[in-house]
Amino acid sequence: MSVNAAALAKYEEWLDDPAIGEETKNELRTIAGNETEIVDRFYRDLEFGTGGLRGVMGAGTNRMNAYTVGKATQGLADWILSQKPAEPSVVIAHDSRNNSPEFALDAALVLAANGITTYLFPSLRPTPQLSFSVRALKATAGIVITASHNPPEYNGYKAYNQDGCQLVPHEAEQAIGLIQQVTSFEQVRTISREQAEAQGLLRWLGEEADEQFIDTVAACSVNPELLKGGLGERVSVVFTPLHGSGNLPVRGVLAKAGFSNVHIVPEQEQPDGYFSTVKSPNPEEREAFTKAILLAKEVDADIIIGTDPDADRMGAVVKNTNGEYVVLSGNQSGAIMVYYLLSQLREKGTLPSNGIVVKTIVTSEMGADIARSFGADVTNTLTGFKYIGEKMTQYEQTGERTFLFGYEESYGYLTGTYARDKDAVVASLLICEAAAYYKSQGKTLYDVLLELYAQYGTYLEGLQSRTLKGLDGVQKIGAIMENWRTSPPTEVAGTSVESVLDYSLGLDGLPAENVLKFLLSDGSWFCLRPSGTEPKIKIYFAVRGQSPDEAAANLERLTTAVMERVDQLA
Repeated sequence: MSVNAAALAKYEEWLDDPAIGEETKNELRTIAGNETEIVDRFYRDLEFGTGGLRGVMGAGTNRMNAYTVGKATQGLADWILSQKPAEPSVVIAHDSRNNSPEFALDAALVLAANGITTYLFPSLRPTPQLSFSVRALKATAGIVITASHNPPEYNGYKAYNQDGCQLVPHEAEQAIGLIQQVTSFEQVRTISREQAEAQGLLRWLGEEADEQFIDTVAACSVNPELLKGGLGERVSVVFTPLHGSGNLPVRGVLAKAGFSNVHIVPEQEQPDGYFSTVKSPNPEEREAFTKAILLAKEVDADIIIGTDPDADRMGAVVKNTNGEYVVLSGNQSGAIMVYYLLSQLREKGTLPSNGIVVKTIVTSEMGADIARSFGADVTNTLTGFKYIGEKMTQYEQTGERTFLFGYEESYGYLTGTYARDKDAVVASLLICEAAAYYKSQGKTLYDVLLELYAQYGTYLEGLQSRTLKGLDGVQKIGAIMENWRTSPPTEVAGTSVESVLDYSLGLDGLPAENVLKFLLSDGSWFCLRPSGTEPKIKIYFAVRGQSPDEAAANLERLTTAVMERVDQLA
């Protein structure tokens, strides 16, 4: 049976399934005869990627809805029970997206019906708080309902293990296998909220859990005496939670650390699942900071910070030498935080001899070079913070390394060992603390970045992506990867290619993943990687130059040459 025929058959199955509600069936009836739309909704089941289950909300197997959430949760429940825990329990959190509270409760009631105790937050909470709470409560697993920084029409489902880390490949494979065995929605067990509460299987978390998280994150300050000595009052911070879950925890941690001059962007303070003031709630994009920059100019802010809807990504904006506000890239913010953290630890005599910084294979080498200059080791993981979290747990168990900092170019950072996922709350604290420290020396964070360029070389990175939706898009992305894999270039933009790293072969002890990285003779590189959470292919670029102008020219040449070939295939 062809893919299209199978999708059309699945569409009819949903219409005939007595377990599917009339509201959903009515939505499906509105697309009757629209084969393209039907195929897009039913040509596959949503799959776990680097960020778990994620998709556009709506009716269909390739959509986020109560049925796909129920099926995933039944499979997850079966996986949890297969581990034979003495007292199985799960913590669930959700962000501000439309349907997130409903999906969270749906998941809780499925777990309860399977005899698994569920701790549920009554309103939106950050993803890193979920990771922390799984560990603090010694739960068996965790779930976050979120689509991170995706556009408003998306939602998602992240699953966590008992370490508070997103399911790593072997765990995800086991869970997915059991999810796939749920072939009928009649197999999904559920009970009412009243039954779950009466049986003690649904328990609500509250202020005590919030305070514990905020206290723990605030304790990660590396220079608390500096801030509480009055400097925290003199640093002007503008913060936008972009309508998400970062609002209260970020403000709480900054206040506890001593920052009292914090200005919240009023139009973006409250939760809003439509993210109505931005095109996309993504702190990687300058457009998301438009309102924050206007406020920063009014209050003469030293730094602007923004967090995405589930507060696991943090973006920073600082003044350049001309006094203009510029958005730091994830690599630039990461390098500044690595330098600040390690320099402060060394100054205080608390930098461990076996310290390690963990980054991903598509993250700049600048932070790695900085870390090594302080005597710290550096290791790489695949893209996805779950791999960094997995390394953290290994170090904790063996004691061979002391985790210092983990980060990825996509604005995810973590210091401290209280969680196993990236945390925009602690990143907000650390970069604001760095801004305060360097302000006491008469410097901005941009000044510090230029000093790091002078000391370590001018590193510059870029990211291009091509969105290719639907079944046709999946096939095109596959064809692009196959073309570059089977016909790798010997030179790009006049520079020879020294080696090709094909991570589908499981290089350097890492799990096999469909990623290609091309290393050039001048030290630059580029990398092709299909997104695990969106219908797009991402192309990462990194160069190094003697000056910002030289690096920018090198980056433009490399990007132009690579994207010409990618676009021909797309």
